[in-house]
Amino acid sequence: MQFRTQIPISKTNNPIDYNSKVVSFGSCFAENMAEKFDYFKFQNTTNPFGIIFNAVSIEKLFSRVVKEEFYTEKDVFFYNERWHCYEVHSDLSNSDRQELLETLNKAISETNKQLQEATHIIITYGTSWIYRNLESDEIVANCHKVPQKQFSKELLSVDIIEKSIQNTIELIQVLNPDINFIFTVSPVRHIKDGFAENQLSKSHLFAAVHYNLQSKINNLKLEYFPSYEIMMDELRDYRFYTEDMLHPNQVAIDYIWHKFSENYIAENSIPTMQEIEEIQKSLRHRSFNPESEQHQKFLAKLQQKINLLGEKLPHIKF
Repeated sequence: MQFRTQIPISKTNNPIDYNSKVVSFGSCFAENMAEKFDYFKFQNTTNPFGIIFNAVSIEKLFSRVVKEEFYTEKDVFFYNERWHCYEVHSDLSNSDRQELLETLNKAISETNKQLQEATHIIITYGTSWIYRNLESDEIVANCHKVPQKQFSKELLSVDIIEKSIQNTIELIQVLNPDINFIFTVSPVRHIKDGFAENQLSKSHLFAAVHYNLQSKINNLKLEYFPSYEIMMDELRDYRFYTEDMLHPNQVAIDYIWHKFSENYIAENSIPTMQEIEEIQKSLRHRSFNPESEQHQKFLAKLQQKINLLGEKLPHIKF
């Protein structure tokens, strides 16, 4: 007997393996998946400009990266004793203006290079709600705790998001026409917007993403991973949430990663993943007697495993 429905997921024709190079952009759920890529030692870059939730801000960043439009002093502002940029997350803010600009421009150069070399890009959209700076009339990626009265809050239409995603695809293809796109909608609910408003926001994202998936212009390699659907249906229980009842907990993240790896990771990479997991668990092992002969033998054997893996895949470092 089946006591739950399972989300059908098609196996990709372009799986990720240990030679793949993955770039991930988007919401905090992108970070959750990136931690898994990091744990299993895949070649992975995530959110060089911090967590970004909306499609227009993601498009704006890709436009800068592809065209190498570097930030200047007019793109940053001083508030609460720190320099900020409305196009990026607060994590990048800095007390020194020049350091912030150097960080941002280094991210542009490095991301440009990474996109050229990438085999896969994973983009996770979080919300259709955006904040527009009233003075500049620009959509911001982050308000940086600037007073709310300086912004208007808007819901992006399906048409605007759809066009923004299309622009993002076209921009990335300028640098890398062979890249594989994987889109997903974050399972994190933005309840601060309101319950009905969160559903409306997510529905706009689904409609816009799926319109682009159906277009398949120029034999694009576009795929969709149903992380939101897995969370809302297969994991339809509050035991799979953190204490805020909004974010997936570690059990849910592990489950969604399992569903992702089943369908998007190359089968010949699974033994390597298992090998890496054994090493990771061994590295976390804490001995009651670190100086004992038995523990020294354990460490020597562990180092031997790490060395053998490093010979096969030199990019893997522990």
